[in-house]
Parts: sequence; structure tokens; C-alpha cells
Amino acid sequence: MREATLKQLQESLIKSWSKNSSSKWTKDNPAKGQCGVTALVVNDLLGGQISKTLLDEGWHFYNKINGDRYDFTVSQFNEDIRYMDIPSNREEAFLDTNQKQYDYLIKSVKMHL
Repeated sequence: MREATLKQLQESLIKSWSKNSSSKWTKDNPAKGQCGVTALVVNDLLGGQISKTLLDEGWHFYNKINGDRYDFTVSQFNEDIRYMDIPSNREEAFLDTNQKQYDYLIKSVKMHL
């Protein structure tokens, strides 16, 4: 995974996250509630697997690519995460979002890349 690619993707996600991609989004915490939809978009663009970890507020989704963990929404949390790296899938991650939010985010991220 090229570092430039990851940096560009992170910047595109930050520019794209909004109320349109998660009802939990806030200006002060743009990554809030974006984990499922973001894991799906990253999976579309870079492949790999979707993983999950159980937190107090529920399941947190992120990506594993070539054995490495990529959590583009970790900034939403104030504490360190103890990752469980439980294998998940697109269907489970989709339970954390909806088609409208997903369609918005994938389109916006591609536009910003």
C-alpha cells in the first residue's frame, strides 16, 4: 500500500464525511458514526477484508488490507481501541449505514481523489 494513496484516501474521506454519510456526524467530530460506511468504501477502493471490534457503543468497523489494519475513523474516539480484529463482511458493515449514505460517500470520495 503506497503511503501517498492512503494519505489521499484519508483526505478524501475527511472532505466527504458529512450529515449525508452519517446522522452522527458533527463539525467537531466528523468521523463520528462513519465507520461502517467508510469500511465499505475503503473495501470498494482498496479491497482487503472488513473487520470489527466490540466497543461500549456497539460494533466498530475498519479494514484489513494485506494483513495490515487501517482504521480511517479512529479519530472519532477519545480513548485507545483494543482491537479484536474479528472478521466481518459487507453485509454486517451495511447494518451500520444505508444505501443513500453509502451512495453519497462513494461518489464524494471518488470526486475528491
